[in-house]
Amino acid sequence: MYRVFESLDALVTVVEEARGVPMTSNCVVPRGDVLELLDDVREALPGELDDAQDVLDRRDDLIGEAEREAEQARSGAQADAEQMLADAQAEATRLVEEARAEAEQTLAQARHEAERAVGEGRRQYTELTDRARAEAERLDAAGRATYDRYVTDGLAEQARLVSQTEVVRTAHAEGARVVDAAQAESDRLRRECDGYVDAKLAEFEETLGKALRTVGQGRSQLWRGQGGGPAPVAPGYGRSGTGMDLID
Repeated sequence: MYRVFESLDALVTVVEEARGVPMTSNCVVPRGDVLELLDDVREALPGELDDAQDVLDRRDDLIGEAEREAEQARSGAQADAEQMLADAQAEATRLVEEARAEAEQTLAQARHEAERAVGEGRRQYTELTDRARAEAERLDAAGRATYDRYVTDGLAEQARLVSQTEVVRTAHAEGARVVDAAQAESDRLRRECDGYVDAKLAEFEETLGKALRTVGQGRSQLWRGQGGGPAPVAPGYGRSGTGMDLID
């Protein structure tokens, strides 16, 4: 490019130093020198200018081809994105179905365990109640028998001592003492029976409460895994101030 500028400068100098034509703005230049300088300029011009001119001539074709390639790339990217979205949706649907199936299985197991625990609790409650009732009846019968025996002994002793005044007073006092002792023994036996029954029922209440709390925790975890609110209270169950209560 330096040679081009040098030749152009020389050409300008030739034109500036050329002899002018009188009465005009024209000048007379040496044709050979000018042509030689122009040949130098032509030879010095790089071949990239011709390539650039070819590019300019094919500009519209190149732009159209680039636009077509860009459209193809955009269409391919959109198709890939749609396919990826469809795959992601299918995977999400599969995961949701698996989670729902697992949740239903867990809920079914929890229900089965709750039903088993409630059935076992009812069986133990019935067994303990029957046993406590039988024990209470036995203790009550034993107390009544002891009371009757003490009363009979007191009456017999009273009848034997009725002929003597002092003995009679002593017999009355002894009889009253025996009766009071029999009554106290009967009350003691009844209190022991009530305490035994209450202790057994407390054990049953604790066992059933643990089972129901386990079921409640399982249901709460299930609802939290589904993104829902607190688990609803299932029919047949309620809460009291002391723990979980079974409602028939």
